[in-house]
Amino acid sequence: MINLTIDNKKVQVAKGTSLLDAAKTVGINIPTLCYLHLHDLEITNKPAGCRICVVEVKGRRNLAPACVTECTEGMEVNTHNIRVLNARKTVMELILSDHPTDCLVCPKSGNCELQTLAQELGIRQIHYQGEQSHYREDTSPAIIRDVDKCIMCRRCEMMCNEVQTVGVLSAVNRGFMSVVAPAFEMNLDHSVCTYCGQCVAVCPTGALTEVDHTNNVIRALADPNKTVIVQTAPAVRAALGEEFGLKPGTLVTGKMVSALRRLGFDYVFDTDFAADLTIMEEGTELLDRLSRHLKGDKDVKLPILTSCCPGWVNFFEHQFPDMLDIPSTARSPQQMFGSIAKTYFADKLGIKRENMVVVSIMPCLAKKYECSRDEFKVDGNPDVDFAVSTRELANLIKQANIDFNSLVDEDFDRPLGESTGAAVIFGVTGGVIEAATRTAYEVYTGKKLEKVNFDQLRGMEWVRSATVDFDGLPIKIGIAHGLGNARKLLEAVREGKADFHAIEIMACPGGCIGGGGQPLHHGDSSILKARTAAIYREDESKVIRKSHENPFIIQLYEEFLGKPCSHKSHQLLHTHYFDKSKPVEIE
Repeated sequence: MINLTIDNKKVQVAKGTSLLDAAKTVGINIPTLCYLHLHDLEITNKPAGCRICVVEVKGRRNLAPACVTECTEGMEVNTHNIRVLNARKTVMELILSDHPTDCLVCPKSGNCELQTLAQELGIRQIHYQGEQSHYREDTSPAIIRDVDKCIMCRRCEMMCNEVQTVGVLSAVNRGFMSVVAPAFEMNLDHSVCTYCGQCVAVCPTGALTEVDHTNNVIRALADPNKTVIVQTAPAVRAALGEEFGLKPGTLVTGKMVSALRRLGFDYVFDTDFAADLTIMEEGTELLDRLSRHLKGDKDVKLPILTSCCPGWVNFFEHQFPDMLDIPSTARSPQQMFGSIAKTYFADKLGIKRENMVVVSIMPCLAKKYECSRDEFKVDGNPDVDFAVSTRELANLIKQANIDFNSLVDEDFDRPLGESTGAAVIFGVTGGVIEAATRTAYEVYTGKKLEKVNFDQLRGMEWVRSATVDFDGLPIKIGIAHGLGNARKLLEAVREGKADFHAIEIMACPGGCIGGGGQPLHHGDSSILKARTAAIYREDESKVIRKSHENPFIIQLYEEFLGKPCSHKSHQLLHTHYFDKSKPVEIE
């Protein structure tokens, strides 16, 4: 152990501890912009680039960056004397001298770490004026790069390369012209970006933001010729309350429904209905592959991979094109919902599909890209028109001056609002495969599943495995969350080292509850765990907890689809994948 003094407080920490972390142990906050520590991943971003965290160390001539300076025996440190405060203000003014001052219209205004720190340091004037760097804006279907606002903290680079292993973002050029960008400074939509949005989630400024669909939704709601319906993903209800001051893990399902009605949506439905539908299709596909495998069919492709997560789908299309025949062909719940809404439900209402607008509230930025894919359009009309993030919905509720916390709980509309507990747990890592297992077990064995909780499939371990007994048939299941961990699992499958029947993968840490469109959590795993617990509470509270027992799903098959994996359901609820490994030709 190392003994030192920080701001006249005695501190004892383990050898190798940084001054930044040592100060936290005694409640001393040292400001920083580039530093980010993801505890559960044991990954730390500390390029010591911003220099905001400088402190004074007795006997050292220069100020020391606290994030990379290790504690030594007997060290005496001052974190907030006049010399340190003056240095921080100078550094902040230099950063701001090359930063746009359009805070009024910046999408991160009010939630920008640079802005907050400038206020805390009392910056009221920038004394350094000079040339400002300018870079073109890059707009993709899901993410906007406004590099003029980049402060080169390199957090996005860490998430993209070390956590997700996508490898899109890195520092290019040198000196004044250096930026964080894809290789050859290509646009994001020409790169292998998966649109998972984890870079957006850690960006401290407005350099990386989501494509905002809020104004499109407002225009649709104002159009008297449009029937506007909304679907809400399971993870949203476990995080939306954080934007209104509620503690993480507070379920706000009923208040969310109430707020959406007050915003003017004609029907408020639940993506959980489509999650139950996904289990019917994906579970049937799993049992079909298992049956053929047991009969000795050597052409059957196992393990089957879940296909609910569009970030994950983008990842394997770009990175594992030789394995495109392994994932389930079932669409994601978002896209299944849109397809059913603009066929089955539109027919019930007696309206044309082009007069229906489907809006989805999603924790995920990749959903914005997913609903723009051509295979999910009919004569150019998309099944889902707009995907809005949890953060965007919160902003829309605030714009409408709705007092969210005082709203009375309301229920979803029917028939596309009825769901089971199995659908709710889609929002957490391990949830999709657990929901599928609840149904697949009963269909395969013909026996009632008395205990629906599969605890062996739950947890926050990054890569895990379990075996579920299907009445004498051991079903081996793999689970991974975070694309870097997905890569490990897929490489094991490719090399024949992984013996699984089914694998669930979620692109984001924790699953959808940690999506790139959720309220910012800055790597705090306690927030992700609180949201996860909320999802399981909602599952426990449901009267029906198995997807195949949803009465409105049964009705949908009887009235419209016939049976799972029928010809009609394949047309409306399944998809195909593309080899995106080839470089895009840029004219």
